[in-house]
Order: sequence, then C-alpha cells, then structure tokens
Amino acid sequence: MPAGILRRWLLPAAAGCVMLQAAVAQGGPAQAPLLRHPGAVVAGPAAQQLLLPATAADGLHGAELWSVDVRTGAQTLVRDIRPGPLGSHPSGLVLWRGHAYFAANDGVHGLELWRSDGTTEGTTRVADLQSGPEGSLPNGFVALGDALYFSADDGRHGFELWRTQGTPETTRLVADIHAGPQGSMPRQLTVRGDALFFSASDADGGTELWRSDGTAAGTQRVADIRADGDASPEMLTLVGDTLFFTADDGRHGRELWASDGTAAGTRLVRDIRPGRDSATPRYLTGAGGWLYFSAQDEAHGVELWRSDGTAQGTALVADIRPGPANALPSHLTALGDKIVFAAFDGQHGVEPWVSDGTAAGTRLLRDIHPGAGHSNAWAFARLGERIVFAADDGRSGMEVWETRGEPQDVRLVRDVRAGADGAFPRSFALAGDRIVFAAEAADGSTYLAFDAPPGLARNCGSADSGTVGKPGPVVAACVASAAPSSSNGR
Repeated sequence: MPAGILRRWLLPAAAGCVMLQAAVAQGGPAQAPLLRHPGAVVAGPAAQQLLLPATAADGLHGAELWSVDVRTGAQTLVRDIRPGPLGSHPSGLVLWRGHAYFAANDGVHGLELWRSDGTTEGTTRVADLQSGPEGSLPNGFVALGDALYFSADDGRHGFELWRTQGTPETTRLVADIHAGPQGSMPRQLTVRGDALFFSASDADGGTELWRSDGTAAGTQRVADIRADGDASPEMLTLVGDTLFFTADDGRHGRELWASDGTAAGTRLVRDIRPGRDSATPRYLTGAGGWLYFSAQDEAHGVELWRSDGTAQGTALVADIRPGPANALPSHLTALGDKIVFAAFDGQHGVEPWVSDGTAAGTRLLRDIHPGAGHSNAWAFARLGERIVFAADDGRSGMEVWETRGEPQDVRLVRDVRAGADGAFPRSFALAGDRIVFAAEAADGSTYLAFDAPPGLARNCGSADSGTVGKPGPVVAACVASAAPSSSNGR
C-alpha cells in the first residue's frame, strides 16, 4: 500500500469522534457523566483508571485524551493537546511501562507520537519525527524487550519500522527496509521470542515476511515466499513457538503457512484447497496448543479447522453445515482449551458454538433466537473465565450475553436498552471487577457502559428518555462512538 493511501486511511480513522457532552476544565473532573468516543479505550497507568479519546459538547474542546475512574465514574480531561474545537484526535492507545502511548495532533506538528501517565503534566509529545503539520502518523504499537516498536513516516523514508523507549533520544528508525520515500509499509507487528515479525516490502522481494531484533543488521526478510510478486502475509498468529499466517505463493492460492523464523523453517502447512484456488483461512486463534481457523476445501464449505503446524495435523474439526454449504465460523475466541465462536448450521441460524477440537465436542451452545431466526452472536471477548458477547434473542434486541463454555450457563447479562431494537453492545473489556462495553443509543451514537460489580446490577439508561449515563446507586459512565468496531478476520 503506498504511503499516500495509508495516510488517507489513517487520518479518517483518527478523526471518527462525535461530541462529548461535558463542560470541563483541563485536569478537572467533568460535571456531566456522559462521554462519547470513537472506540479506543485502554486501562490507564493508575489503578481503576481508563483512558480514552472524547470530545466536549461545549464547542470549546475537540477530541482529546480523557481519564475515567471506573469506581466512581468521575471523568477528567487529561490534557487539551490541541486547544479549540478541532481537537488532537488521540489514536492507537497502548499501555507500556506506566504510560499510555498514542498518536495525536497538536495542530502544529501533525499526528506524532505522544505518551501520558494520566496527568496533565505527564502528557507530552515523545518526538516530532516529521517536521511540519503533516506528521509521521505513528501506528501499530507493539512492545518487545526494552522498547516500543511502531510504523511511521518521517517524510524521507516513507513508512518504516521505528522504536522508542519513551524519549526523543531513544526514538529512532530501526531500518530503511525499502530505501527512499516509498517505504516498506511494515504492518501486523507480532512478537515471537526475542524478535519482531511483520509483513513488509522491499525493492527486491515484494511484500513478504520479515523479522527484526531491533537493529538494522538484525532486520531481514525471513523468506521470499512468492518470487514473482507479493505473498502478502496476513493474520500473523503465534501458537506456542510457531508463527502461523496466511500467504499466497502464486501456486496454491491463499493458504495456511507457518514459520520458525528461518527461511528453511517457513513452509506451507497444507494445501487445504488443492491447486490455485484458495482455502482463505480466517479468524486464526490459538487454544490448547492448537491453531483454530475457518477455511474451505474442495468438498466442504467454510467450516472450522485446526492445525498443529503439520500437514497431517491440519484437519477439518466438524462439518457443522454438511455438504458444500457454508457454516461460516467467525469471531473465534479461546476459552481454556476450547474455542467459542459463531456459526450457522442451516437449522438454527447464526448462534454461539463451542468446540474442544473434536467433531463430537463441537456443538451448539444455545439457540438464543429459537428456530431459524438468527441471534447473530458476535463481538466475543474472553473476560476471566467467561466469554462475553452480543446476541439478539428476538425479543430484547442485540444485548449483552455470556457463557463459560457450557449450554446451561449461556445467559443474558443485561438488557441495556429496553425494547426490541437493542443496544448493539461491543468492545467488551474488564476494568477492575467491572465489565466495560460500548452500547448504542437510538440516535446511533455509542456509549461506553460500565457494568456494576456482582449484586449491584443497573441499567445505563435509555437514550430515548434522556437518562443515558445518569448516576444510579453505582455511577455509570457512557462514552459514544460514531461507528461500531469491525472484525479483522482473525
């Protein structure tokens, strides 16, 4: 992907906020408990703290970095990085060594690397990699060893691999993989042992699998999988010591590959759909030492598969929808040695399923929307010993459900938005002992709801009645987004 195209893709993503209704002073708590945001929420450096981008409805503050205390719902503008209604649009937040790192635009330097310890004084720009208002657009932050790695464009080298230890002096280009302004476009940064693996392109080998130990000399192409073009490795997933990914070598279509980090150890695992046609593995997920994924062979539709990294150990788990029709397993999520996912068997609609890796142990968890209707279970997230997800039972709309992997424990957690329309919850996470998730109001804005601890259940309110986010016995905070999060097919 050319650097210019990536810039056009990143900028709208960073600017996807809608208004936050709160009049606040920098460093002080919000007076109203209603927040709205574009979806990026991380645990803050302090205990029981969340950090997120949000926009104030007073017309004076654009999208900025906010802190929320999950115990009380108290909200604080961490720093007004770009004063005025345009905002700095923090994006890509990741917590590392007591600081949240992110990209932000102060209106002078463009989108550059920032970090925050959750305080106004501790929120600073790390480095100005590309002078001027365009910015370097840092993205894809991943920690390895004593450094944080990311992709950025300094205006001279195009998008390349960078590293930082949190200061201007320690922020540097790792390697100019594709010499010149075009850049190598490193992406899908994935840690395996003491090395970073990623997809990148140089002038000679097209888009291939690369690795780096954080030095220029130790940044090398692992293998030239497709000599006549781009293998385009995707969905890098580590299971044990094996790095799985999908690639197209020009002969077998897009299939499952594995690597031990060497050229000799980078191989096609199995040609699941023989010939030039692609099996198109998706939703690569590790559980119990196995890789689970969806794929299609010549005899079956898109079904659940698993692999131990060998051709013999790569097989169809179960033909959930018999014959050439597609069961379309999706949203694969590990729960111990099992995998929980959504699938369609042709009789029950799209519902939650569970598998222990055997045909006999692959079963429907619950027909949430009875009969042929679809509950359209999705947004699966493991929180402790349970899977939380969204589903529609045909009466309450799309709401919050959970399971511990057995049919008898599938239950509706909370009807956030009363009525058949549902709240379309997603982006589930655990904040201390509380579940945090985004829920949609009637106007399409999406609110981040903090669930009560056990025994203190409450509703975040009805957007239609104007009570969203109003404090109850345990304060609930709500943050809104312009658009739902999307699956990356992993």
